[in-house]
Amino acid sequence: MGSAKKSSSARTARIEEMRRAEQARERRVRILTIAASVVVVAGLVVGGVVLVQSQSDDDGGSAAGDAKNAGKFVTGKDGVRTWEGTLGRNHVTKTVDYPVTPPVGGDHNPAWMNCNGDVYTDEINNTNAVHSLEHGAVWVTYNAAAGKADVDALAAKVKKTPYTLMSPVDGQKEPILLTAWGHQRTVTGAEDPNVDAFLEKFVQGRQTPEPGAACTNGLSE
Repeated sequence: MGSAKKSSSARTARIEEMRRAEQARERRVRILTIAASVVVVAGLVVGGVVLVQSQSDDDGGSAAGDAKNAGKFVTGKDGVRTWEGTLGRNHVTKTVDYPVTPPVGGDHNPAWMNCNGDVYTDEINNTNAVHSLEHGAVWVTYNAAAGKADVDALAAKVKKTPYTLMSPVDGQKEPILLTAWGHQRTVTGAEDPNVDAFLEKFVQGRQTPEPGAACTNGLSE
């Protein structure tokens, strides 16, 4: 009988020892699970911060023009208006709220408008045209007040000039405008000598952020 009691006590001790071992194992598992969860959450937080920063820097928000394009025009003796201030250069996929029309620079769409002497008869997207300006193009624009003869003559000139493009912009105040990155001027018509002077100075001029970048293989409409 004493032997039976000893056997029962030993079994109870083993069971208790096994329970303690199992409890200890469960505690280790919980600790490892919690630690792994913390690592995962931390990784997600860091990844989220990086993603948000990346989107902020590269993809932009719904309107990415106000703060990054802060500044004003200063008109020189030659009649050219020069933008004094910051001009963002991030690639964005949404609308940019440019401070002037047509814009002289700023955040822009990753795709540029073809600007190898391309003439567009319909309005084009500002964000694509600004990318062309970044490549050193001059953008010739006009509104409904511009005479047909001037529009036709300017179109003929643009078609002969690489790194230029032309399109209507109904929202601009002057009938005819010439725009390069950070620079803009109004001209009286196709025969205005300032047209050739502007093209000579600003087509692939010193203001170009990305000299030599392509003006083909972009958007054509």
